[in-house]
Amino acid sequence: MSGKRKRVVLTIKDKLDIIKKLEDGGSSKQLAVIYGIGETTVRDIRKNKEKIITYASSSDSTSLLAKRKSMKPSMYEELDKAMLEWFNQQRAKGNPVSGPICAKRAEFFFYALGMDGDFNPSAGWLTRFKQRHSIREINIRNERLSGDETAVEDFCSNFRDYIERENLQPEQIYNADETGLFWKCLPSRTSVIKGKCTVPGHKSMEERVTIMCCANATGLHKLKLCVVGKAKKPRSFKSTDTSNLPVSYFSQKGAWMDLSIFRQWFDKIFVPQVREHLRSKGLQEKAVLLLDNSPTHPNENVLRSDDGQIFAKYLPPNVASLIQPLNQGVIATMKRNYRARLLQNNLEEGNDLRSFWKKLTLLDALYEIAMAWNLVKPVTISRAWKKILPTIEEKEGLDFDEEDISVAAIATILQHTKGLENVPTENIEKWLEVDSTEPGYEVLTDSEIIKRAQGQTDESSEDEEEEIELIPEKHINHAAALQWTENLLDYLEQQGDMILPDRLVIRKLRATIRNKQKMANSSQ
Repeated sequence: MSGKRKRVVLTIKDKLDIIKKLEDGGSSKQLAVIYGIGETTVRDIRKNKEKIITYASSSDSTSLLAKRKSMKPSMYEELDKAMLEWFNQQRAKGNPVSGPICAKRAEFFFYALGMDGDFNPSAGWLTRFKQRHSIREINIRNERLSGDETAVEDFCSNFRDYIERENLQPEQIYNADETGLFWKCLPSRTSVIKGKCTVPGHKSMEERVTIMCCANATGLHKLKLCVVGKAKKPRSFKSTDTSNLPVSYFSQKGAWMDLSIFRQWFDKIFVPQVREHLRSKGLQEKAVLLLDNSPTHPNENVLRSDDGQIFAKYLPPNVASLIQPLNQGVIATMKRNYRARLLQNNLEEGNDLRSFWKKLTLLDALYEIAMAWNLVKPVTISRAWKKILPTIEEKEGLDFDEEDISVAAIATILQHTKGLENVPTENIEKWLEVDSTEPGYEVLTDSEIIKRAQGQTDESSEDEEEEIELIPEKHINHAAALQWTENLLDYLEQQGDMILPDRLVIRKLRATIRNKQKMANSSQ
């Protein structure tokens, strides 16, 4: 007669591991045997998957998750939600947070939320708050965290020791960072308005997306940009398959990065692409992703490949603003490329600004920002790592040629742009920097934090679309497409100044369409 199974209480980390194994096709029965639990427990974990991941993602400590066994809620649940939101934002900004500051803020939220009774934010309450959310430390010294040179030196020294112990090469060290982009913002003679069209007589529009760049320390592996827009299927995409876009596109009602999107990106895009790149270089499939403390970045336990060889590591909040590589001119260079290309395209197409503005769609912008990212040279990225990895320049033998697009170059283009001939240099500089401080995550005011804690959400639709009149979608058959390529080839042949590569591209396209037509005919 078999004995009664010993009761096993899983930690949060154990539950995360089980979720990973279930996602990879593991069976409930097998996992129950491995962890010494009942199949019902495994099914409960599967059922509560999102709740467990969300809890772990908001945690501040990997080691505490390995010890914590429950997600016991606070008796003041709304207050707890508000405080965690506020704390994460303060940490992301690098603002000082101490026990007394937390207590004062908790008292404010308690009464602002209209909660009943008396509330004493004691040391015991603060300890329980830290334990519930696996926060390592809350008593940070009372000076502004951004700009801590001593902390920079300490982190860089520790990080170099770490990558030496792990035997990681610059090719295996990555950084990712988000930023906001006002993709329809143009300069003005008088001022620059974020996300607003300043063409006289044109309806003002506000257009913003979140963009995340990711590259390794050599600059030789730049992943496709991750872009977060408001609409799941913007009108300009029409019949476009999002998997064929030059960027990885996600949607969120405010066009912000969030925990869920970041985790999807890490698991489905970052890990597979990094593995493929490292295989192509003959390197071990092992890599570290360096991140700042944005509230949208999950805990290290969540950001880890199945085999644990590709993982995330966080910059301390008091050093991120000083040394995060992609923030050292890389993202700024990409944005300059984007804006310069927009103006140049308008000039080459001979459009007046109003016509160009009306035609510009999100799909156009995605192709342009992808090209702007491609134009960022590996040397620009490697140079941005010099504070963390000062020897990378010598190892890679890099030649640091300047590539930055100057204000003078922009001014020259504007001189030939109808409506923007006399934009002052100061306004051009402001335009180029218009979204330089835009975070990729939503920054909430106190009143917005309170509304979110109370479960009040923005009623705006996730399917919000571009306010632009478009021709209804229609199906184009193979025969029609083939005829158009034939006509285009005839046109190019008649133009004596057309270079050979242009004609070869169209000929290749024609061959592709012919093959598709043959396959379609043979299957009928």
